[in-house]
Amino acid sequence: MIDNSTTLELQNGYRFDQYAKSYACLFCRQTYQQGIIYPIGEVLYEAEKAMLVHIQQSHGSVFETLIQLDKKYTGLSDVQREMLQLFHQGLSDKEIVERSSSGSISTIRQHRFKLKEKERQAKIFLALMANLDNSRVPMKDSPIHKEETIVDSRYGITENEREKVLQTYFKNGLDGAMDIFPSKEKRKIIVLQHILKRFDPDKKYSEKEVNDIIKTAHDDYVTVRRYFIEYGFMDRNNDGSQYWVITD
Repeated sequence: MIDNSTTLELQNGYRFDQYAKSYACLFCRQTYQQGIIYPIGEVLYEAEKAMLVHIQQSHGSVFETLIQLDKKYTGLSDVQREMLQLFHQGLSDKEIVERSSSGSISTIRQHRFKLKEKERQAKIFLALMANLDNSRVPMKDSPIHKEETIVDSRYGITENEREKVLQTYFKNGLDGAMDIFPSKEKRKIIVLQHILKRFDPDKKYSEKEVNDIIKTAHDDYVTVRRYFIEYGFMDRNNDGSQYWVITD
């Protein structure tokens, strides 16, 4: 769920699904339904507060959980990770020198400066990506396509290959569900095209309807829905209230 979360959702550690009216933890998928009161210990909590208590009890804190993510997610070096953990504890520069591998207070201050610089750069990068998304102009190497024939041409998909891939991933029949989603690009395209056939190209769908149809093929509907958009198989309006299959 982390891959598909907004910056605010990552800061909070949970996401609110407006259709299901529920709060979902980004780290373990624990959910709390809005309108239900949850007993935790001897206290009763409404859904959102229950989620905050859950994160604290099960994960320590959002910071502690995010800082433990793999480098491919955080982009942090081991030293930067160590510095952030020590800064989070509210230690003075002198105390950090005593507890870390850094040799001097000036080195600690340099780390602070570098991390602040990284924060400023991240803000600009997020703004650039947001404007890129709004312009709807794909990046040069992005695998976004507007026609199925273009995808087939680029990846050289044959009918025999398509049939073999579908039999591999849809072991319970082509109208059933699959256990895992392929990671290789060509197989991913084949599976997405097949799932897309479950949609009516002349109909517009709500996000919940899209999710429900995808669930008949795979549990991770968020990832599949995102791939539909990224690869140009589906489009949606600005507020995400309507989705439709791209046919031209």
